[in-house]
Amino acid sequence: MMYTLIVVLHVFVCFLMIGAILLQSGKGAEIGASFGGSSQTVFGSRGPANFLSKLTVVVAAIFMVTSFSLAILAKQRNFSSTVIDMQPKSEPAAPAAAPPAQPSEDSHPAEETSEGSH
Repeated sequence: MMYTLIVVLHVFVCFLMIGAILLQSGKGAEIGASFGGSSQTVFGSRGPANFLSKLTVVVAAIFMVTSFSLAILAKQRNFSSTVIDMQPKSEPAAPAAAPPAQPSEDSHPAEETSEGSH
């Protein structure tokens, strides 16, 4: 229950962080520029830079805490997630294959006829 709750929170924080980073103004044309000049009045006279930078710091801190918590909880869980950890099933022993039959010396009629004709 706790693990699932942290995973849901972690995914939500990931989307918030992606949105906060993409909305920040940079050198190139990004998503923040698509809102035009009116987006600056929504965040106050100082513009969205101050609000979005603080939001990014807070969301990044929550992201690190949830990542660390998920790592600790995943280590405490007792389940095998790899093929290497799985116990091999006991397979029934296959019957041993019989060795190939060795030809006897008198089974070569071609050699006997060639010796007798000389």
